[in-house]
Amino acid sequence: MALAELLVNVFIVYLLAGAVFAIAFVTVGVQTIDPVAANSSIGFRLIISPGVAALWPLLLMRWLARAKGRAA
Repeated sequence: MALAELLVNVFIVYLLAGAVFAIAFVTVGVQTIDPVAANSSIGFRLIISPGVAALWPLLLMRWLARAKGRAA
């Protein structure tokens, strides 16, 4: 039972980190990754939020690479 509880706790932490990252990414970071999204509507940003929360490690690496001037 301890392993199951550990896995659930790790998953919860991952989702919470994803939710915090999604808020930052859809407000600031999305236009860094995709310049076309700079003028996107709030509806678009709400639609991509669940995917951003789920894929936050990949998007964080791309965001950091773009911020450093490298193409990811």
